[in-house]
Amino acid sequence: MRSFRAVALFLGLSAVGAMFAQTVPRASPEFVINYPGGKQQLLSKYRGKVVLLEFIFTTCPHCQVMSQMISKMKTEIGSKDFQPLAVAVNPMAIMQVPDFVNNFRVNFPVGASERDPALTYLQINGADRWVVPQVLLIDKKGVIRAQTPPSGDEKMQEEGSLRTQIENLLHEGTTTKRASATHKRAS
Repeated sequence: MRSFRAVALFLGLSAVGAMFAQTVPRASPEFVINYPGGKQQLLSKYRGKVVLLEFIFTTCPHCQVMSQMISKMKTEIGSKDFQPLAVAVNPMAIMQVPDFVNNFRVNFPVGASERDPALTYLQINGADRWVVPQVLLIDKKGVIRAQTPPSGDEKMQEEGSLRTQIENLLHEGTTTKRASATHKRAS
């Protein structure tokens, strides 16, 4: 009888875990980012841009370094179609965001969210182990094309890899549009 209960418990927990398994690619659900001063912004505002969305703790050294690297990429890529965003999810994050932005010279919007809505968006079960930063790349159509697994992935924190993925997403569709325009002129 005990082994039956153990198997039933295992299957039940596996089913719950499967509900939270990350699916990529997937349509980005709506997400509210809170900014100091009470301002809120919907993630869907950035549809039409390639979005690098970073979930952080303002106190995490890896998140701090990553945000500085993303600021550098934002300056160097310089595309109006590229928009990095960060969302702090640590306790009292909304109060820590202004100092985080100033201390680490972050040149892109940094807001905050409560932990549970962020984990739901990330498709992470709150009972499981997860690390920050969590990084997602969202294409111009609002589809999540890459995401850090809950336990982390160095490739999603490496500048060269991220830059290549961002540039590929920025160029998606442009060769098709150019070819179409060339074909129309030739006709």
